[in-house]
Order: sequence, then structure tokens, then C-alpha cells
Amino acid sequence: MASFFSEFTSQIAATSLLEWVAVVLAIAYVLLAAKQNSWCWLCAFVSTAIYTWLFWQVTLPFQSALNFFYMIMAGYGYYQWSKGAEDGDVKPVLHWPLWAHLLIVPSMLLLAWGLSEVAGSQFNSEYLLLDASINLLSVVTTFMVAHKILQNWVYWFFINLASAYLYLQVGYALSACLFLGYVGFAVFGYYQWLVQYKRQGEQVGYHRHAAKGA
Repeated sequence: MASFFSEFTSQIAATSLLEWVAVVLAIAYVLLAAKQNSWCWLCAFVSTAIYTWLFWQVTLPFQSALNFFYMIMAGYGYYQWSKGAEDGDVKPVLHWPLWAHLLIVPSMLLLAWGLSEVAGSQFNSEYLLLDASINLLSVVTTFMVAHKILQNWVYWFFINLASAYLYLQVGYALSACLFLGYVGFAVFGYYQWLVQYKRQGEQVGYHRHAAKGA
């Protein structure tokens, strides 16, 4: 245990300025996303641009590719959130049925296994399967965020736990702490979006009742 804490503190002390900037902007992204503030996407763009380079340096090709994808999705997410948000309107929170998740998760894990087997001939890393699994599930979940699917926060809860473990193993202790913090943010974000989702249901019920009364 003592050796673990010694290694952990030495990694924190050796954290580069770039990683600090990426972490701060990543925190800003999650907080703003939970509050449904579209500025979250600018923070996401800059943070993920930094991580694209950092992960390539420690042979995590899927994480590097994932963060490059996040850069593109930052623009897409901003567009989706802005579309129809004129005159004070807010894009509604949606809900996917259980069968969709029972299809998505096993499919992504199986595909991740296949990708890790292929990548094993090109990259020397013992974490390729975990790297690929996080990558593919994160891609799906990012689309869920852009389209305001409520369950995206449940996905992030588990993705963030796995990411924290992975980053600690490759020497990015500060980023590991960030993703442990993301676990709590996922709970916070789910609660924030759930409140809006329920409010939408109440408003729909009210309008239906008013229409019948008319």
C-alpha cells in the first residue's frame, strides 16, 4: 500500500502542464453539460485535442483516436444543442428502451475484442482490450449526450471507472483522479437530466388534459 501511494504521488508531481489544462477543461465540460450549457462543447474540444496527443505518447491508440473523435463530436454536439433552441427553447431529454441497451453493450464489447486482436500486431500494450472497450462505448455514449438521451450518464458511470483504472496503469494519475470524479458527476448529471425528463412528462400530461377540457 505504501508503494502504491508513493507511486501515485510521484505521478501527480510529474504531471505536465498540458495534462493539468486538459483536466481543468474536462471538469468544466462535465459541469456545463450537466447544466445543459452549450459552452461545454468548447471546453470539450480543447481538452480532447490535448488528450489526443497525450494518449498517443503512451501507446493508447484507441484512447487517442477516441479523443480525436471527441473533437469532431464537440462541433456536432454544439450543433445539436443549438438546433431548435431559439426563443428560449431547450432541447428535450429523451429515453431509450431497455432492449436498445441490451443490444448496444454486448455488440460494442464483442467489436472491441476484435479490434484489440487486430491492433495487437501493431501496438505493444497489455491494455488494448480495455482501451478498445472504453473507446467504442464512449463513442456510442457521446452520441447519446449530443441527442440528450437520459441513460448516457449510466454509461459514463461505468466507463469512467474503467478509464480511471486504465489511466493509473499508464502513469496519468491526475487524469485517473479526474475520471474517478467523473463517476460522481455522472450521478449528478443523471439527476439533473431526470428532473427535466419528469418535468417534460408533466407538461405533456398537462397539455393533454387541457386539450381534453377544451
